[in-house]
Amino acid sequence: MIAIAALPATAFAAESKPEIDRAPAAPQAVGAAHTLRTIPEACARLEGVFTGVAADPYQFAVVRTSPTCQPRARFVDAAKVKPSGAGGWVLNDLIRVPNAGCASQLAVVQVWRKPGQADPPKLDAQGRARIYLDDSKRAKSADPLSAVTVFSAAMAVEGKPCN
Repeated sequence: MIAIAALPATAFAAESKPEIDRAPAAPQAVGAAHTLRTIPEACARLEGVFTGVAADPYQFAVVRTSPTCQPRARFVDAAKVKPSGAGGWVLNDLIRVPNAGCASQLAVVQVWRKPGQADPPKLDAQGRARIYLDDSKRAKSADPLSAVTVFSAAMAVEGKPCN
């Protein structure tokens, strides 16, 4: 899938309340992979792991849930799209995961959602919904992310590093 870049914790402080209100996750052991959240419409699962390495204490990735899943939404790299409320993005979820081996360390993952404007095609005079290739190409080239809902995730580690 797409590698997701880490954003500084200061970027998280200025954002609004997330759509999903959740308590902090259970503490996770170093080296134990865990699922942060599943996004069925994007056929994606956010998976994280505490590494125990001071330079890179937490890693997470977007993993495809099934090779046969047909996504109705896209998942994009947060470093490229830079999601924010001003850009039409909605803070969907804020996931906090404590490190079981280091009580002062916490991984914070923000999940952003940008609603799409996909409308069903209008019916023609014969009562059929027709999609023409040239029209679809023009719409896609104008704004490729506007038609479907788009998700993005950013991560930061808060707290003091442990030895």
